[in-house]
Amino acid sequence: MNRRGATEHRRRILADLHGSVVEIGAGAGSSFPLYPPAVTHVLALEPDDYLRNLAEQEAASRAPVPVTVTAGVAERVPAGTASVDAVVASLVLCSVKDQATVLAEVRRVLKPGGVLAYYEHVRSERLLLAAVEDLLTPVWQLAAGGCHPNRDTLRMIREAGFTVQDNERFGFAPFALTPPVAHIVGTATSPGLPG
Repeated sequence: MNRRGATEHRRRILADLHGSVVEIGAGAGSSFPLYPPAVTHVLALEPDDYLRNLAEQEAASRAPVPVTVTAGVAERVPAGTASVDAVVASLVLCSVKDQATVLAEVRRVLKPGGVLAYYEHVRSERLLLAAVEDLLTPVWQLAAGGCHPNRDTLRMIREAGFTVQDNERFGFAPFALTPPVAHIVGTATSPGLPG
């Protein structure tokens, strides 16, 4: 997946980040080597023991910026209110239990004007394919760690009060011989604490 383009999508959303960053659902740390020097620290949250161990033991030690990997979920970020400059969500908002709760928590920890940098797969705009995604979602969630292939994540980001600064929608086939599915990559800013 990374060789097919995911690394470049991640590089794009990280390129302009600076200061303190929280990465939710960091997985095995695929983003760690891509952080720019303007980032002073990354707090990487990963709930899965196996992936967190890979991130801690391998990726974090090779990162160009300081990275602290910790057990945690996006619904409860261990950071103070209005304390971070950016939050990174890379292929994780599909699998959280409740996007609205997670996005409210992201707003809580972001400083006013802070950046949500995202790279996600999303619901198709093609009606037939979207209907297939709806049918597959219950089984897919069980097989793919809670992933919902039918989420309208961009709408949820906007409804959470973020201002989308840039967004690109494109088809991407993460694996050979699989059809491209809809993805989005972009940034959004937080107006401040939720009301």
